[in-house]
Amino acid sequence: MIRIGIWGLLVLIGLIGCDSKKTALDNPSRGSIVIAADESFRPLVTQLTSAYSGIYPDAHFKVVYKPEQEAINLMLKDSARIAITTRTLNANEKAVLDKSKIVGSATKLATDGVALIINRANTDSLLTMSQLKTIFTGKIKQWSQLKPGSQPLPITLVFDNNNSSNLEFVLHTFGITDVTGLRIFTAKSNREVIDFVRKNPSALGFIGVNWISDGDEPLTAELSKDLRVVGISPKENPTTRADYFQPFQEDLGMQRYPLRRPVYALSRETHPGLAGGLVNYVIRDAGSLIIYKLGLWPSVPYNREVNLRK
Repeated sequence: MIRIGIWGLLVLIGLIGCDSKKTALDNPSRGSIVIAADESFRPLVTQLTSAYSGIYPDAHFKVVYKPEQEAINLMLKDSARIAITTRTLNANEKAVLDKSKIVGSATKLATDGVALIINRANTDSLLTMSQLKTIFTGKIKQWSQLKPGSQPLPITLVFDNNNSSNLEFVLHTFGITDVTGLRIFTAKSNREVIDFVRKNPSALGFIGVNWISDGDEPLTAELSKDLRVVGISPKENPTTRADYFQPFQEDLGMQRYPLRRPVYALSRETHPGLAGGLVNYVIRDAGSLIIYKLGLWPSVPYNREVNLRK
């Protein structure tokens, strides 16, 4: 009887140990989660997750880069804890979480912009929103139609993916639903968009600005070589260069650049875990400084106290 009691106790302890391993949860400083992010935010997500893992070595992030809708779907299917996107969930997507009795969250991390880039040989570096709309409605097809003396080449619109946030954002901005008549080329990534534009004077590329806005990053200098960033004016008839704005920090923060957009972290986390730790780091801690460094505009500025001594 004693032997049976001892063996029973050991079995019970073993079962409890196994169960505790199965139910062990990550926390803000330890664990491993999957993040799904639109590929246009790769530089941003890479720097934020690397910095957080540097503070907490036991925090591990597997980042999966997908077009925005696919990233959201991964989060909804519980294949990712959070998704980094340019929009919040729509009613149908919220219903998916509601069905699982999950109260999701959407936290704005920063203001980003879709940057328009052209080949260095192309001198048409200033466009109005009205001109862009006529390009996307098919009324303007040649660079020479924009300005007399411009290159007599067809305008090739270059995006990273058919379902990318860059393309969806621009089409939504101009109310475009049919692109069958447009000359659109899709590459596999924002970097390949940059490479394509660098080799093709007729190209007009669309990328996430965080790919070229980090002035301290050697890769930024490499990627920006032989390119021009287009200035865009919201005015119908701009009169000076000051009427045009580029997708860099001040014009994003002051809401002057017309093609600015938010960056959200969409979470399905149901406990105080690693996803929440990362998001809090970004909006409440030094993560805002990384966003500043990248040339974007953080949703919550990082407050620094300066003591002045006589």
